[in-house]
Amino acid sequence: MYKLYFAMLSLLCSLSFYAQDYFPTNNGVAKNNTNYTAITNAKIFITPTNVIKKGTLLFKDGKIVNVGTSVRIPKSTYIIDASGKHVYPSFIDMYSSFGIEKPIRKPRQQTQQYDASRTGFYWNDHIMPENNALTKFKYNSKQAKALIKAGFGVVNTHIQNGIIRGRGALIALNNNGGNERRIISDNSGLYLSLNRSVTTNQSYPTSIMGSMALLRQVYLDANWYSKGLSKTKDLSLEALNKHKNLVQIMEAGSRANIIRTDKVGDQSGIQYTILGGGDEYERIKDVKATNAPLIIPINFPDAYDVEDSFLTSALTLHQMRAWNQKPTNPKVLADHGITFALTTHGLKSPGKFKANLAIALKYGLSKAKALEALTTIPAQLLKKSNTIGSLKKGLLANFLITSGDIFDEKTIIYENWVQGEQNIIESMNNIDIRGDHTFSLDNQKYTLTLKGELSKLKSEIKSGKDILGSKVTYKDHWLNITLKTKDTINKAFIRIVAQPDANKNLKGKAIMPNGLDMPFISNYKKKDDVVKSKDAKDKKLTNKILPVTYPNNAYGFNKLPKAETLLFKNATVWTNEKEGVLEKTDILIKNGIIANIGKNLSYSKAKTIDATGKHITAGIIDEHSHIATASVNEAGQNSTAEVTIEDVIDETDVNIYRNLAGGVTSIQILHGSANPIGGRSAIIKLKWGESANNLIYKNSPKFIKFALGENVKQSRYSNGVRFPQTRMGVEQVFVDYFSRAKAYNALKKSKKPYRKDLELEAIAEIINKKRFISCHSYIQSEINMLMKVAEQFNFNVNTFTHILEGYKVADKMKAHGVGASTFSDWWAYKYEVNDAIPYNAAIMHEQGLIVAINSDDAEMSRRLNQEAAKSVKYGNVSEEDALKFVTLNPAKLLHIDQKVGSLKVGKDADIVLWTDHPLSIYAKAEKTIIEGVTYFDLEKDKKIRAQIKKEKIQLVNMMLLAKNKGLKTQPIKKKEKKYLHCNSIDNEQHKQHQH
Repeated sequence: MYKLYFAMLSLLCSLSFYAQDYFPTNNGVAKNNTNYTAITNAKIFITPTNVIKKGTLLFKDGKIVNVGTSVRIPKSTYIIDASGKHVYPSFIDMYSSFGIEKPIRKPRQQTQQYDASRTGFYWNDHIMPENNALTKFKYNSKQAKALIKAGFGVVNTHIQNGIIRGRGALIALNNNGGNERRIISDNSGLYLSLNRSVTTNQSYPTSIMGSMALLRQVYLDANWYSKGLSKTKDLSLEALNKHKNLVQIMEAGSRANIIRTDKVGDQSGIQYTILGGGDEYERIKDVKATNAPLIIPINFPDAYDVEDSFLTSALTLHQMRAWNQKPTNPKVLADHGITFALTTHGLKSPGKFKANLAIALKYGLSKAKALEALTTIPAQLLKKSNTIGSLKKGLLANFLITSGDIFDEKTIIYENWVQGEQNIIESMNNIDIRGDHTFSLDNQKYTLTLKGELSKLKSEIKSGKDILGSKVTYKDHWLNITLKTKDTINKAFIRIVAQPDANKNLKGKAIMPNGLDMPFISNYKKKDDVVKSKDAKDKKLTNKILPVTYPNNAYGFNKLPKAETLLFKNATVWTNEKEGVLEKTDILIKNGIIANIGKNLSYSKAKTIDATGKHITAGIIDEHSHIATASVNEAGQNSTAEVTIEDVIDETDVNIYRNLAGGVTSIQILHGSANPIGGRSAIIKLKWGESANNLIYKNSPKFIKFALGENVKQSRYSNGVRFPQTRMGVEQVFVDYFSRAKAYNALKKSKKPYRKDLELEAIAEIINKKRFISCHSYIQSEINMLMKVAEQFNFNVNTFTHILEGYKVADKMKAHGVGASTFSDWWAYKYEVNDAIPYNAAIMHEQGLIVAINSDDAEMSRRLNQEAAKSVKYGNVSEEDALKFVTLNPAKLLHIDQKVGSLKVGKDADIVLWTDHPLSIYAKAEKTIIEGVTYFDLEKDKKIRAQIKKEKIQLVNMMLLAKNKGLKTQPIKKKEKKYLHCNSIDNEQHKQHQH
């Protein structure tokens, strides 16, 4: 049995090594080398951790036959003596578009395209799993040479276009063979992103959250299709199902999108390998928690040119920190045990890779981890460890021959062998003569400085203070120099030809301008001590890394604050309960909740705060906000109930901090008003510094945004063609979707097979009274219409937001049971707002409605206490009731009043300590506390501002120093922050570097 096994194994080996070519040769005699080749006497890195000295690498027919210190070398073997040289596996780039032209953007149409342009495929043009990179692939020798020179032997290429982009191809950079040899795999992975295709104008999706929802639906549809339940052919879903076991490579482009896309993958039972953005260090624990292998670019930013102090003032602290901190990213990933590969993606050219990798090493990435990230890790992630990534027996003969440590800045890559084919980058015969040389000719003393790549040396020759023009070539151990003399009138030249000796001294002859030959001898000047001193100084300067904060921008915390036990003494307490306003009262906060309210309280373990002359209220709650989100509208369809703001929370938005400074502790982030049925809401607490997921209310009530009026019927669109175009059409959209959801409910209850539809799931929750509607509204007729539609389907609208004509229909709203969240005194900013009055809130309140005042604006939300106070002026609302408009009442509308909105024992300790009467324009939030954690403190804020100023000065000085040292800088481009509102149309998926 064993004899048979070994006989078969020998046969297979012989077939693999001696397989016959079946392509005819018509351009001459066959010229493939069928002999063995051996690299001998080298230090061989079989893997990053398995290194042998004076080893031999034997290969034939493009594959490694043996490797070790006692390899038997067959007769007729071509031997290359690599004494003193190092041999490494060639690098692998697993995220590339090599050989594939950049897709050409399709011109914009005058009218929107809502349907797919293809038939027989998925209903959305941005989903293209049927694509195969090889259909667009054309080997590019010029690109290949640049990659080979940088040390790469294999690239994983794909079509960089669309949300599901199709299969990639694993390509060997073999300039001597054809695609029949280069193609290692035509199914190397399935590529995805959050980006729309540029070759189609289909509108949906227009946002990150739309892309995420679409991916979820595609996976559900693929599962449903695999069961044979579809009545139509779908080549896209067939391809997706066929290739579901391939490695799934997701382009995220930022640490925020890593977490977002991993969430989609987890929900669909897929572990993506994710392309990051180089900013993972900012939330490293959250990134690690995804368990996702990463592909990391090293396109570190240049320092800013900060000589213009006016322009410099436009730089944000986050922009400045990125220059300082990003080079540490690979080290941070390695220190936290995160699996990652490195890529050239994002670099202008592969030639910049080595320099940037050197920066990462300088900032602490170990050489072993760097080598793993370029060899064994990408091979492992591509499931090709038995083919590439190391120098083990049987693998492709892809290797580098170098002058020394591959990551030493002075190391020369001599050769890069790919599939056993030699690519000479620098001649191994050439001695490294870079540095300073001194010589004399005709009683003149000269200094020669040689720098750059050996094959493209650059020279600088000085004589005294004069710099003389010169050209130099260095090939096959011979150096040729053409040198201009000091004679500027006759423009004479000296020609030098020389060879280096073992000590790098140059010896040869110089041909003088008069034609006479002179002996030429130069002395190589060693500068090791000077270089070491300079390097040490540089390292000290560049390695001063500023600490990451939470979030990693201005006003972030060095450490996340923790809940405290606090006792406030002698405050005026606005309870929002039957007790009303209590004078000279104490509040004890313990374990994140209100533990006691009363007079003369004491607790020895509490931090006591004297609140004499100050006021304490429940935290302000904004029912309608658009801060802290990366997207606000998914405008691609008239109903987008499948999308959710929870997917795109931006916890780094400085407006969170600014809202805290205004006493706001909770908000509802609403979808915009681009469509009649919008996306689902996110109800969050403003826990500044926490991750996005930690902001969301636990067991959060389910809400969705509806909208009426001008926005949804595209009144101001020059190319609006989407249904509906009239207010009557808006009503029919609602009736149609509720009818479909009702039928969907019935099908689910019948237990018959059904296609799970995320959009109808959300709408069905409305008619099942499990999801609440917040509806953007203005005109009384439409307000009446939606209430009637809701009653037709046996549910109530929860909240009309804006509701500026609510005073006209307050009685009908009361009868229906809907609440109102309005503006205090906004008026006439568009036609349908012309009838708005500042008495609106008071009138609705008098009718017994639950009334709230909201912001819908990042600036107004910082002073909602003052907005509430306007109702005292306009309508004589009592001060207590006016305060409830921004505290207890929005809590009731959001169904979170059991936790927040009033000061009551057992409720969450979300409170604000005010310096003055909370409805006064003079009142400032002195402390804003959420669940016992102080997230804003007026006194600490002053210190933070001083620290920000100090840090900016420090970074400016570091950048000036970098420029002074000759490092490249980038110009300052002022970035205006985009504030999102109800009608903002955002294509944020094209701006992937979200915090």
